Amino acid sequence: MAIQIFSAALLGYFMGSIPYGLVITQLAGLGDIRKIGSGNIGATNVLRTGRKDLALLTLILDVGKAAFAALICRWLFDSDAAGLIAGFTAVIGHNYPVWLRFKGGKGVASTLGMMLATAPAVGVITALIWLSMAFAFRYSSLAALTALSVSPVVALYFHYPQAATCFALLALLSVWRHRQNIVRLYRGEESKIKFKRTH
Repeated sequence: MAIQIFSAALLGYFMGSIPYGLVITQLAGLGDIRKIGSGNIGATNVLRTGRKDLALLTLILDVGKAAFAALICRWLFDSDAAGLIAGFTAVIGHNYPVWLRFKGGKGVASTLGMMLATAPAVGVITALIWLSMAFAFRYSSLAALTALSVSPVVALYFHYPQAATCFALLALLSVWRHRQNIVRLYRGEESKIKFKRTH
């Protein structure tokens, strides 16, 4: 069992550590995404380039890598716990990728992906909360913090106790990763999501 858990954790980490946002923007000739906007490698920062198509592709891939890690490990090891662990470490891999000296994204899309794979109802509700908050207030960080903070409660409501614990840990990780955003929100200095292309 220990070998299975270790294998799931390792596989999840390396799948999650692929920096799709950085790869996509470089292939598109936009340079290093870490040198613009927030410096993040996630979809929100890719959107700041004005390329909605690339932002959407980044979002899909960041969601997909954690979801796939969870699903494949659950299937390989015939264990829901292995799926949760792989999904969890995929988020860790996205946040702290070895390839980028452990400086990655904030893991929101990947967290949603692993939620959709391990507790679909929770994932859908969390995604809807994020979308509602993002469109209402146009703060990606506020939307993420709100949605992920609510997810453990939603998981308990749908009787996913193991998942609730995992989601709670990821919500705390998200607060840590967004600590600078929280300060900017408090000061009224946080950047808003721009849905129109800028030049």
